[in-house]
Amino acid sequence: MSATSTSAALKPGFATAFAALCLGAVAMGISPIFVRFASSSMDGAPADVGPFASAFWRVTLCLPLLYAWMRIEERKAPKGAPRIPFSKAAILAGLVFTGDLLFWHLAILNTTVANATFFATMAPLFVVLVVWLVLRQKVSRGTFIGLGLCLLGGAALIGQSMRTDPTRLAGDFYGLATAFFFGLYFIMASKARQTAGAARVTFEASLITSVCLLAFTLIFESRLMPQTWQGTAALFAMSYVSHAGGQGLLSIALGSLPAVFSSLVIFLEAVAAAVFGWAILGEPLTLVQSLGGALILLGIWVARPQT
Repeated sequence: MSATSTSAALKPGFATAFAALCLGAVAMGISPIFVRFASSSMDGAPADVGPFASAFWRVTLCLPLLYAWMRIEERKAPKGAPRIPFSKAAILAGLVFTGDLLFWHLAILNTTVANATFFATMAPLFVVLVVWLVLRQKVSRGTFIGLGLCLLGGAALIGQSMRTDPTRLAGDFYGLATAFFFGLYFIMASKARQTAGAARVTFEASLITSVCLLAFTLIFESRLMPQTWQGTAALFAMSYVSHAGGQGLLSIALGSLPAVFSSLVIFLEAVAAAVFGWAILGEPLTLVQSLGGALILLGIWVARPQT
């Protein structure tokens, strides 16, 4: 069965994989809050770390945990289970995830949390286009309808942020670039899961991303280490919750769910980010935005794989 087909029958572990995907989306949805705390200043001091440094620590701090998970998973795996280290797909997943995080952290710091998350969660649009037009695989009518509903819901979710604001254009563009790279990550990670377990794919892609982000940080930023307890705590929380938790659960889900459908569920990240932005950062959440969240849920239900 193709990893990106949307017309394939459901696998036995659908419910578990779907739950993992939803939890992963929520875990990734809170990452903008951690980025803001890690990059904000206290008492007029300079920002704790820059966007590239925070992205580097996001994937680096949890590498020991991901490695331990990989060892445990492979020790328990049945004999003959696929285990190809650093496959071409895993390497490409790490490279495109580097682009994803670079633009994602820039977007968070240059526009609203809701705006950044909406544009970033347009990744399903790129996934569908690549699968349909480049890979020439069939995409179901339900997927197109679900995608449309999710996009409408996402547009409603960001509410007043939809208005053109010259001061946010750069951040909005960074969010769109994030979506492109995140869409490619879905496809590459889904392919890598065909020859390796979720833990190995997550660890190897994270290791490659960590090395690439370290190079970017050393070249373009003057500070690598956090300077305050707030910044350090935010980086650890982002690494273990949003990366190890979010990306790890995503890798688990991609072993059972089609990449196209999985990418649509990530629209829940926009819902989570809007709620967290309202609850923690005080960003407004209106009735229209709530209806947008409902549209996203409807779109995901319409696009679900059919038995």
